[in-house]
Amino acid sequence: MCHNVIDGRFHTQCGHFYGMATQMQDCLRTDCIFSCRHPAECKKTSCTRLMAPPARNPIRLSKTDCAECTQRQRLGLDSFSLSNNMNTNIKQAS
Repeated sequence: MCHNVIDGRFHTQCGHFYGMATQMQDCLRTDCIFSCRHPAECKKTSCTRLMAPPARNPIRLSKTDCAECTQRQRLGLDSFSLSNNMNTNIKQAS
């Protein structure tokens, strides 16, 4: 199946990954609707209609905590409190 590859920064101290860019990896199968080899005129319901889960590709390694964990430590908050008070969409790359 086709899938997205997310290039990003991996923080080794806290284990968080922040996506920076996304590209699609083509499976080159004719029965996958996301593949360049799938015919545009195909109407078969048996064709694969879901992508595989995205793969994370750490192109930058940081030996420090991420910004969210650093702020959480400074404020003395647990992760649940911080995620309810901050916008955490930075971590998601689609």
